[in-house]
Amino acid sequence: MLSAKSHDAVTCIAINRVLAARYDYPLHLGVTHAGTAQTGAIRSAAALGALLAEGIGDTIRISYAGDPVAEVRAAWELLASLRLRARRGVELIACPTCGRAQMDVAALAEQVAAALADVPEPVTVAVMGCVVNGPGEAEGADVAVCAGKDKAVLYVHGERRDTVTADELLKRILQAVREVAAERDRPCAD
Repeated sequence: MLSAKSHDAVTCIAINRVLAARYDYPLHLGVTHAGTAQTGAIRSAAALGALLAEGIGDTIRISYAGDPVAEVRAAWELLASLRLRARRGVELIACPTCGRAQMDVAALAEQVAAALADVPEPVTVAVMGCVVNGPGEAEGADVAVCAGKDKAVLYVHGERRDTVTADELLKRILQAVREVAAERDRPCAD
């Protein structure tokens, strides 16, 4: 197995392309000394994502200063995002903050992610801050909310289920996700 790492994403990509073209050995990919969790995750995703998307690489390590468990989570997310591994657990989609948002979408998304960290089934959850982009994301998500001022519309499997007050929103999202997860966990009948 060969491994050529750098702290620089562009250098890492270039050298691993050369190794892949020149040698018929498995390649271990990684960005070394990538920095903090924030910079390390971004540098690693840039380098490893590009290489893996080209079919280069046999094993990976995302590394940065901090908790190594977070490195593993980042690696799983990268592989799932590239569809190189099946997603485990919740895939959370949240809209960017813009002038149309009437609810703190970032805080709600963080609460949802933390509350659903134990769900092992693959469930897509969209937390959207308005009715402009929200309904489109709701169509593709298992569970979605399109938030407005002090309330949100809850969708399950793309169908509008209910209008929920801000006070009940987190509870209702969790309930809907657990219902979808339970559906997926049931064995298929022959």
